[in-house]
Amino acid sequence: MAKPWLMTTIGLLTVCLTLAAQSPVPAGGGALRAAYLKANPAHAVADPAGGELRGVAVDLARELARRRGVTATLMGLDSPQAVLDAVREEKADIGFVAYNPERAGPVEFTQPYLLVQQTFLVASTSTIRAVADLDRPGRKIGATQGDSIALYLRRNLKQAQLVEQPALSPAQVLRLLADGTVDAFGANRQRLTDFLKGAEGVRLLPDDLYGVEQTIIVPAGRRDALDGLNMFIDDVRRSGFIDGSIRRSGVIGIAVAPPAK
Repeated sequence: MAKPWLMTTIGLLTVCLTLAAQSPVPAGGGALRAAYLKANPAHAVADPAGGELRGVAVDLARELARRRGVTATLMGLDSPQAVLDAVREEKADIGFVAYNPERAGPVEFTQPYLLVQQTFLVASTSTIRAVADLDRPGRKIGATQGDSIALYLRRNLKQAQLVEQPALSPAQVLRLLADGTVDAFGANRQRLTDFLKGAEGVRLLPDDLYGVEQTIIVPAGRRDALDGLNMFIDDVRRSGFIDGSIRRSGVIGIAVAPPAK
């Protein structure tokens, strides 16, 4: 009878070989090209000391590349659509982007690996005290065009008006709130917390709207790569790798996504 330790070793080797066979095949010089949203702190942040990138998407890309025996080339892009286009056009092997039904079609989405909590900034004098106060007649809710929270609000607001904006600086968002263009502005909790630094006349709601599911994408039709990535996510979630990456990132309002059912 085979020894238990031998069976465990064989099992781990089988998983590793399966992952290697099904993972995205790196293109161009033996590097795994990974696109991510550079404005999303849940994907990556620059270390204040040396400027080096850290974050969950960065760690996952590098770990996946390590398992494939290649290097990771990180591509920080300006919008979710840019990440989708990079993968669809095969300028990137994988991409990190939130799942939304509106984005389905040109790419394949893995199971979620991370949840990113979304909340709102309001003026200090606002009567809005919680997320439940937002969807009222006459209220104008701002969000960045194409962001997950904008897509969610477009589907779910019943009485308030969605005001979609191009990508804005913190100062521009604060000005929208100050002049009444919007009554609240939504984004992920870390990004809005950063907006608050040095700001006056605004506050952050204490509760969250929902957790955006972060996924990894591959070009449409790459079911082999998708299966391999789902196995990879299962493994790094089970091992505590994602949880450790969250702690190292220092980003607030993010959590490991539960296993797919």
